[in-house]
Amino acid sequence: MSQADDDSTRSRVLDLIVEKGPVSAAQLAKVLDLTPAAVRRHITSLEQTGEIQIHTPSTSGKRRRGRPARFYVATADARTTFGEAYSDLANRALSYLSQVAGDEAIDSFAASRGRDLERRYMPIVEAAGKDPADRARALADALTLDGYAATVRDVGDGTYAVQLCQGHCPVRDVAGHFHELCEAETRTFARLLGVPVQRLATLAGGEHVCTTHVPIAMPTLRKRAVRAAADKRSQRPQRTEGTR
Repeated sequence: MSQADDDSTRSRVLDLIVEKGPVSAAQLAKVLDLTPAAVRRHITSLEQTGEIQIHTPSTSGKRRRGRPARFYVATADARTTFGEAYSDLANRALSYLSQVAGDEAIDSFAASRGRDLERRYMPIVEAAGKDPADRARALADALTLDGYAATVRDVGDGTYAVQLCQGHCPVRDVAGHFHELCEAETRTFARLLGVPVQRLATLAGGEHVCTTHVPIAMPTLRKRAVRAAADKRSQRPQRTEGTR
């Protein structure tokens, strides 16, 4: 294999970690159709350059016997190589805007950017139909084309909710100083998907991925619970008209 081919494969490994992380070497080998040894070699190289790191879960589940699998995520240093669409000038400009016009101006700017995103993605999302999960996948595809490395992951069996994950954010550094951008983007996603979404994590906040919880169905109440609620309502004292 030539050096160019080797570098190209390493870039593919890094791209996939940015998009899918946390992801294991076995998963990378399967998706990229590489041998585990080849993947591990590229992982070692990317670790040495500081572009990926081992993911440490925030919650610990039941430990299994044997050596646990390692899962990898991209570091902030890796994401700076993905063609950031902004510079220090953006932070300086927004800081100046806040000083001369107040926080309301930042809110207005963030809302305007949110409306721009909504106009850009609404035709694509609308074409996917009414199902929130289908709309989320259409939005993820559109975001990926714009450099967000977005995917949709099921929550549990995917019956009641999915998560829209963004492995890259073109305005991450700016949003780290001005969280109004993240908040406006979350409201935009809610309007696009037609459901009340919740932002669980952000790259700007130091996480390895932006994660948005998207409910796609409400669990059906059991019949007994429905009857109990109806009985409770029927037992409430009736309001009577007073006499003059």
